[in-house]
Amino acid sequence: MPANLPQPDVLTVANFPSFLMEPLEAAYTVHQRLHETDPALFTRMAPRIRAIAASGDSKVGTELIAQLPALEIISVMGVGYDGIDVAAAKARGVVVTHTPGVLNDDVADLAIGLMLAWARQLPRADRYVRCGDWARGPLPLGRKVSGARLGLVGMGRIGQAIAHRAAAFGMSIAYTARSVRADVPYRHLPTAAALAAQSDFLVVITPGGAATRKLIDAQVLAALGPQGCLVNVARGSVVDEAALIAALQAGTLGGAALDVFENEPAVPQALRELDNVVLTPHIGSATAQTRRAMAELAFANLDAGLNGRALLTPVPECR
Repeated sequence: MPANLPQPDVLTVANFPSFLMEPLEAAYTVHQRLHETDPALFTRMAPRIRAIAASGDSKVGTELIAQLPALEIISVMGVGYDGIDVAAAKARGVVVTHTPGVLNDDVADLAIGLMLAWARQLPRADRYVRCGDWARGPLPLGRKVSGARLGLVGMGRIGQAIAHRAAAFGMSIAYTARSVRADVPYRHLPTAAALAAQSDFLVVITPGGAATRKLIDAQVLAALGPQGCLVNVARGSVVDEAALIAALQAGTLGGAALDVFENEPAVPQALRELDNVVLTPHIGSATAQTRRAMAELAFANLDAGLNGRALLTPVPECR
């Protein structure tokens, strides 16, 4: 950019790591969460803001978009973007990008890890040793993962990465999705309930948003049954959390391993008290290597959008 031209203004709507903030601040005039920290100053600066940098958990609705007449791009550091009002953005000619692909392995690894943690009772086993209970007798038996039946709710990039790993455990694999995929060898079932009825582990890896809200409901959980385990590495909104708690408390569902929740970071006390649940704090992509790759892609998308270059990974609605 020529030295006599001002740097474009960018609004951040999330707390980003230094490896994204530093390149943003070097290239742009960054307003960190100004809409929340200083609404009066934000009102004065809003006409200058040309871009929003968001995370996968950010909420960018119609009202915020309407306040930014110069807005050109919303760059999401995350694969999920259900908190972004893409329709409102498109109506204004604003493009939305995200960071798919770079986090597939981490989320797939975690899904397998959660299955193993629940089935082999790893959190409980750790506590068992630390508190001295081992001296009083053996830990109750867990269950085998190898050879079990895996159902995947969703068969996108991450779903396929999970299936690839599960195949190494000799698991039988089936899935449900909006349409049959001719490019995968796994059996397709028409509904989540039909899939759950034929699964030992049901892994949720479908996008969030209105179309999948509470897709995993009481009927699906009942079909999974008292020996089954629900694993959610998608969005908390995809699972009916109240129905899940009721099923776990009643014993009509065997257990759950959850990385995402309906109202993060608030996790219901009822879930935290249950022994048949493994909980992690939305860490699907939380490795240093992957978060750096996500930050690099988010920055590259934003920079391309503000400088008239082709976007690397626009969301499907903006392609």
